[in-house]
Amino acid sequence: MDNSAAQAYWKENITTILKLLVIWFVVSYGCGIIFIDELNSITFGGFKLGFWFAQQGSIYVFVILIFVYAKMMERIEEKYDVHE
Repeated sequence: MDNSAAQAYWKENITTILKLLVIWFVVSYGCGIIFIDELNSITFGGFKLGFWFAQQGSIYVFVILIFVYAKMMERIEEKYDVHE
């Protein structure tokens, strides 16, 4: 892989990571702390939604984001021909 392709690969990789981290931040910090009062007016499975996000939801979203990252990186690696 030449230098320009390597730079493009890493730029796309870092951009993907930053996008997923922003999503995780919004879900974990935003829904679990900032918007908790608004979300607590909604119930989910017998629990207030704000409480659920603070205790369980952010963990579920994090695990989902791991799979999303793996899938996105698979596509990026195929695009730059660095896949296994």
